[in-house]
Amino acid sequence: IEIYSLHVDCKVTSRFAHTIITSKIVNRANESREATFEVELPKSAFITNFSMSIDGKVYPGIIKEKASAQKEYDAAVSHGQSAGLVKITGRKLEQFHVSVSIAAASKVTFELAYEELLKRQLGKFELLIKVRPKQLVKHFQIDVHIFEPQGIRFLETDSTFMTNELTEALTKVQNETKAHILFKPTVDQQKINPELDETLLNGDFVVRYDVKRGATAGDIQIVNGYFVHYFAPREMPVFPKNVIFVIDRSGSMAGRKIEQTRDALLKILQDLRPEDHFSFITFNSKVAEWKSSLLQATADNVASAAGFVQTLSASGGTDINRALLTAVSMLDKAERLPGRSVSMMILLTDGQPTSGESNVEVIQENIQKAVNGKYALFCLGFGFDVSYKFLEKMALSNGGIARRIYENADAALQLQGFYQEVATPILMKIEMQYPENAIEGLTKNNFKLFFEGSEIIVSGKISNELDLLPVEIKAQTHASDLTLKEEANVKEKEQVFKNQSYVFGNFIERLWAYLTIQQLLEKSISAEEEDKKTLEAQALELSLQYNFVTPLTSMVVTKPTGQQQTELANKPTEAG
Repeated sequence: IEIYSLHVDCKVTSRFAHTIITSKIVNRANESREATFEVELPKSAFITNFSMSIDGKVYPGIIKEKASAQKEYDAAVSHGQSAGLVKITGRKLEQFHVSVSIAAASKVTFELAYEELLKRQLGKFELLIKVRPKQLVKHFQIDVHIFEPQGIRFLETDSTFMTNELTEALTKVQNETKAHILFKPTVDQQKINPELDETLLNGDFVVRYDVKRGATAGDIQIVNGYFVHYFAPREMPVFPKNVIFVIDRSGSMAGRKIEQTRDALLKILQDLRPEDHFSFITFNSKVAEWKSSLLQATADNVASAAGFVQTLSASGGTDINRALLTAVSMLDKAERLPGRSVSMMILLTDGQPTSGESNVEVIQENIQKAVNGKYALFCLGFGFDVSYKFLEKMALSNGGIARRIYENADAALQLQGFYQEVATPILMKIEMQYPENAIEGLTKNNFKLFFEGSEIIVSGKISNELDLLPVEIKAQTHASDLTLKEEANVKEKEQVFKNQSYVFGNFIERLWAYLTIQQLLEKSISAEEEDKKTLEAQALELSLQYNFVTPLTSMVVTKPTGQQQTELANKPTEAG
């Protein structure tokens, strides 16, 4: 079985990435063989299309509601279940895998398309393409086209498998608003060494960039009546933080995990600003406060904390409920904290609550009642023994987010990286306001906190014949209250994308649908049962309308007669 052509074609238009992977395979044997198409794509992406064409006949994947697809599948497959076509394969990726049997000398073309909105983290956007053909490929090519009307501020490519020879196969052309990256290694360049038919191409191919920003109320782009508004202010004073680290030291954390936690906390301590206040609460079946109140991050206090962190060891049970309630009460009682400051708790745990209150619903209720919207709670789940669903619901109900920390060599870096994302709050209570009667389907437009290096994105549909779209942003900075105003000329904005040959026409509409689905699904995590149903029904309707494989839909892939006929591609979630 020979892959004679593999093409990754990615078009990024104003952060929205549309990727098509095409693999062409021929069976050189004189009997039928299995041809496999296996690609990894970012977890944040939605698959939008898949097809196989075998000797000219096309077998498309059809996206349907998950439950009805499952029913259809169960009816077709009487003998046992086969695994789905998609599974999570790591911290950032999931894998799509399909095999089909093809006759001697036959050819098959696999084509997979997926879309995602690139998320700005720590000051840059990252486009990740996983490259692993497992054999030498005669025609191998990665094409990345980027168009950012705001202008490209910097652009870099990075890869885990580059050699000097391979670097020669990489070209980068860019001007003010556009870039084209082409990676096209010959068969010889792909070889580990000239004698062996082994490929070097195994790993990540990454493009990172950021856009230029004026000191205004963000940037508005409009296509076919849909708008997107990007807002990422910079050079603002940073809010002092009051942060309590709530660290699990139960028995399961022993060994590598507690070591990596200690390493990460020592680095994080160095990153605290002098005006920050902080403390530690550690817990197993007992809850221990490092100090009875928050301390200012002076050199002495940080040094003393580093001494404490080095003594962390692990044994015993897991009382998450009491540990968090203790943290909330410490923030409640705190005195002499800076007037305008941001208070947060960062919980790190690797297991289920086993001591004290162990009913997760009761814990969620207790914490939400105690926090009462005053503080942000971030939950980091270390490894796969945690109930990620529980942590995610608790974080989202309390103005934070959850993240899984993978038990790899780089776990300490993952912890540190997460801290850096929330380390510099520069705006609070952000309201993005648009004329009420002129906008439909507005995505989330109120945000509790804005961290330096990230970006706020709001999208919607301009309902009537507006000539000017006025926007107003209200927020609190450390120094004062902020109001920014801007007017976008709809016709001028529409013009920007008109003559761009590789922009797919309705990309802002698709971006709007993608963002709306993501937000509905996120909202449904912390919603009551009744609301949950409504939110999921809305997300399902959009998923079907825009042809996205989301956690509510499935893609049914049908193969030629005589083979196991139907298979399902579902979207895996971190919560399983």
